[in-house]
Amino acid sequence: MRNTKRALSLLPLLLILLLITTAVAFAEGEADAEAPSRFYQTFWSLLPAVIAIGLALVTKEVYTSLFVGILAGGLLYANFSFEGTLTHIFNDGFVASLSDGYNVGILIFLVILGILVVLMNKAGGSAAFGRWAAKHIKTRAGAQLSIIALGVLIFVDDYFNCLTVGSVMRPVSDKSRISRAKLAYLIDATAAPVCIIAPVSSWAAAVSSYVEDGNGLYLFIRAIPYNFYAILTIAMMIFLALTNLDFGSMDKHEKNAREKGDLFSGVKAMADSANEVANPKGKVLDLVLPTVVLIAACVTGMIYSGGFFEGAGFVEAFSESDASVGLMLGSAVALVITVIYYLIRRVIPFKDIAASIPEGFKSMVPAILILTFAWTLKAMTDSLGAKQFVEVLVKGSAGSFQSFLPAIVFLIAVGLSFATGTSWGTFGILIPITLGVFPLTAPLGVVCVSACMAGAVCGDHCSPISDTTIMASAGAQCDHVTHVSTQLPYAMTAAAASFFAYLFAGFVPNALIALPVALVLMIGALFLLRAIVNKRN
Repeated sequence: MRNTKRALSLLPLLLILLLITTAVAFAEGEADAEAPSRFYQTFWSLLPAVIAIGLALVTKEVYTSLFVGILAGGLLYANFSFEGTLTHIFNDGFVASLSDGYNVGILIFLVILGILVVLMNKAGGSAAFGRWAAKHIKTRAGAQLSIIALGVLIFVDDYFNCLTVGSVMRPVSDKSRISRAKLAYLIDATAAPVCIIAPVSSWAAAVSSYVEDGNGLYLFIRAIPYNFYAILTIAMMIFLALTNLDFGSMDKHEKNAREKGDLFSGVKAMADSANEVANPKGKVLDLVLPTVVLIAACVTGMIYSGGFFEGAGFVEAFSESDASVGLMLGSAVALVITVIYYLIRRVIPFKDIAASIPEGFKSMVPAILILTFAWTLKAMTDSLGAKQFVEVLVKGSAGSFQSFLPAIVFLIAVGLSFATGTSWGTFGILIPITLGVFPLTAPLGVVCVSACMAGAVCGDHCSPISDTTIMASAGAQCDHVTHVSTQLPYAMTAAAASFFAYLFAGFVPNALIALPVALVLMIGALFLLRAIVNKRN
């Protein structure tokens, strides 16, 4: 409420500023309205992105912040002409973005993915896998590693991950006396951090959509070794599971669970979701087969779009593939196969299959909205020549300062994503600007783009208003405040190691050197923490 009041208090100032600038523009004559934008390739071309970032930090509302940034871009492009602003925002912005073939393919993939998630949950495969795992996993370390393994396996989408891993692994973690706070952390840490380094995922599709000329997936793959936060988070989870190390407030929760059997440390658990009704017909194969088919079909679709079946090599076809076409075709094939399989198995009636279509669409509406606004904001800044201005400015005056840009971009992305609770909105704001500084062929440009992705995931991982953080709490049936407070020290440890790794990578942009340095920093910090915890205990 306080943030809403602060945002509303800014509206009169914005309206007054808008009226003044509009009056000045009209006073200069009608000829200016017809002239090309006088703000093109100037400092003002950055204003839409600056406004979007500033409002997002103040209001913590990504949708309205992106729209106000879009409005500012339309006003500047049209020289404050009312008609020109409307035309540019809607015709050249929203309509052009939503009529672009690549963007439409991404949206179709998201909708189909949402439908598949609903179908898999209704089939009861998740509950069946949980029952199977409870019989075969005997140790706490084995239970934690199995949670991590399932989270890594479900890498196509973070929503799918959070909604599935919690319901599947709760019986396993409870039997092994793993606190619900630790389960929530493992769920959250294998959602976005895994999706951001998986080429076959909704996140890869979203990031690829911000890169022109169909080179998005190629850039995404090149950036994977530099995504230090995601890689270090996965490495840290494995280290914690194998060494039984816990620190911060998580240590108290794990001790209570291990020694007293108190999984919640006195904090009342969330009530079970009303819609979590186990399907008695569900089997493990009902979860595994659709997931494997989806992965295989999407990989086949991408190499198909890259010319693999026309003679190109696998690596070449994958790097030259069109993520929009590949993911769209692959997910469509996977959906058809999944529906046929469920009908043959008679695990879901056709009526429920049909009802899953609108449910899956609704589950992806937030992602679709963010993408639409981000694409339109990108169109506004492109029309004002922001990329050219930033490129000339940085290359002409930054000099050796460029080596610090990866670490700076990482910090900015962390702050923006933490404040807004969304990674995708951060991608839409920062990646186009980052690509305006460096060409796709520049090694430092790849590092900066990866720093943007890593920072966005880190901020999203820590943010209490993040949808994935909230869903991880719900999936583990853990108190949300408990999950955020126990997870924060772990996330900050990985973030600190990532920041120093990006400082190093800014001067040595070589993944074969920078990634081992990042891992050494993380492992060294964990051993130090282990020594401190052991000494205290």
